[in-house]
Amino acid sequence: MSLKERVYQMFFVNPEQLGFGYPVQTPIDISDKPVGGILYMGANLDSVSQTRKMLSGTQTNAGKSGIGVFLAVDEEGGTVARCAWKLGTTKFDGMAVYGARNDFNEAFNIGKTIGADIRSMGFNVDFAPVADVDISPTNELGNRIFSDDPDVCANMVAGVVKGLNSSGAAATLKHFPGLGAEDGNSHTEREIIIDRTLDQLRNTEFVPFRSGINAGADFVMVGHQKVSSFGDDLPADLSYTAVTTMLRGELGFRGIAITDAQSMNTISGVYSSGTAAKMSIKAGMDMILVPKDLDEAVSAVIDAVKSGEISEQRINESVTRILTVKQKMGLLS
Repeated sequence: MSLKERVYQMFFVNPEQLGFGYPVQTPIDISDKPVGGILYMGANLDSVSQTRKMLSGTQTNAGKSGIGVFLAVDEEGGTVARCAWKLGTTKFDGMAVYGARNDFNEAFNIGKTIGADIRSMGFNVDFAPVADVDISPTNELGNRIFSDDPDVCANMVAGVVKGLNSSGAAATLKHFPGLGAEDGNSHTEREIIIDRTLDQLRNTEFVPFRSGINAGADFVMVGHQKVSSFGDDLPADLSYTAVTTMLRGELGFRGIAITDAQSMNTISGVYSSGTAAKMSIKAGMDMILVPKDLDEAVSAVIDAVKSGEISEQRINESVTRILTVKQKMGLLS
């Protein structure tokens, strides 16, 4: 693979960012910008037949290069469920309803059902489950969180992960290192600070993430929150402490670490797309989700490798993780 091809594998974008207008509802050819993944939103989904044709055609086009593409959707259940609301797939309540019952088998069946529903459309990655713990009443997630009890969250997250995996859909734990203690909204604010000690994180926020990792989650989404005890005053997806020391080192995660959408104001309102992408990769991230300016971000990373600012080894580490999951999914030929 060329350097350009390897760098593009590290980007996960909305289809509109690839230059095909808005909204994209038909198959696209990504050979010019061979991104590693595409995230589809509600505007992309018009009907079951249209969605299947769009995803099948896009996957076929991507596969001509020998490397298929991750096709993702946010399908948590509750209020964040693109397929359920637009295409009539199985609807679920907010996850807090199920967390109150703390039934692993129910969580497994939720994951299995959602996984089967989205796989039938052609999606292979679900940006779910939410692995945050409900600590602050002012966090932006509300009933998307299973519980204020980390052990309940851990049990339910593991069930959903195993259920998704049983249907052939990759699970994504979010939003590491935990958004439950926030007071704000990372979509709109320039800074979100989580004031937590390392012991608090280890005893609370990390518990469901560790459980989900042990259950076999292929992705962990790292958020934009700054954590006071990390001491670097950086959003977590730009923080070496968050990604490499904590997620990789302490929690032992070996899968794909993906940023939350970097078009959110906590990133795009503070950093250029190129700077954010470079900082993410230096921190240890494998994939950058929805940078505000894809072309700027890709060019900045390529230039950084050519100048020696980022080593090719660092790029290859991430691309190897990405291709390992794609091989498991049957996306390599």
